[in-house]
Amino acid sequence: MKVGFNMLLWTTHVTEDRFHLFKTLKKTGYDGIEIPMFEGEPAHFQKIGRALRDEGLEAKGITVMPSAAHDAISPDAEARAGAVRHVGWATDCTEALGGRLLSGPMHQALGRFSGGGRTDEEWARGVETLQEAADYAAKAGVALSIEPLNRFECYFLNTVADAARFTRDLDRPNVGVLYDTFHANIEEKDPVGVIAPHLDAINHVHVSANDRGTPGKDHVPYLDTFRALKGGGYDGWLTIEAFGRALPDLAAATRVWRDFFPEPEEVYAFGHKHIRDTWAAA
Repeated sequence: MKVGFNMLLWTTHVTEDRFHLFKTLKKTGYDGIEIPMFEGEPAHFQKIGRALRDEGLEAKGITVMPSAAHDAISPDAEARAGAVRHVGWATDCTEALGGRLLSGPMHQALGRFSGGGRTDEEWARGVETLQEAADYAAKAGVALSIEPLNRFECYFLNTVADAARFTRDLDRPNVGVLYDTFHANIEEKDPVGVIAPHLDAINHVHVSANDRGTPGKDHVPYLDTFRALKGGGYDGWLTIEAFGRALPDLAAATRVWRDFFPEPEEVYAFGHKHIRDTWAAA
């Protein structure tokens, strides 16, 4: 098991003025850093990758579909092509970073709703579109981790069971499911019980508090969650994802209207210790 930290706590685009945080996170005990890929070119991420390696940290990427022009389930062929191009760009950035994992809700544009539920036609379009994206990622040696989100952020994939079925229909060995404790807390009838039946599909885990604050200072059942993962043989990343109000655009997108922690240090320091201790006890 490796413990990671998502840089979205501070920024949606990591620049050199944030590189000093890598040393801090390494000193705290993290194994790797998750880098947001919302803008920029591969050359920029190559620079980030060098800075991470200098600190002895591994790297991985995370992205979202930025607009309706990049939507894997859209009836518009150009929007689906835009989704393939976007995942391809993020794959190139992940490869430049030196990473081998790209995660996120790559199935539809955030906050876009049809007014109804998912259709069979959307499912088929999503499978075909992301198969193409996955094949491109495979050539770069990058695995994809598809993230189901809660129903307030998307409607296509909300549960782990649906995401697992989707990735099985994709039928690509480099594609799996991102299990996120925040979204599971909202959408799953049994957030822990859903792990074992679909652990073969889970290739990444986000440790996220039920209020998006500090993991371990909330009501997510971490010990039982880690027991289900560890008992089933999961040995991948446990990556903290937390959001604050420092970034107005991100705060608006994630509906963060109040402070969930006194300072970022609580999130990365307490959160790291909480994961290490709880995993050891699981």
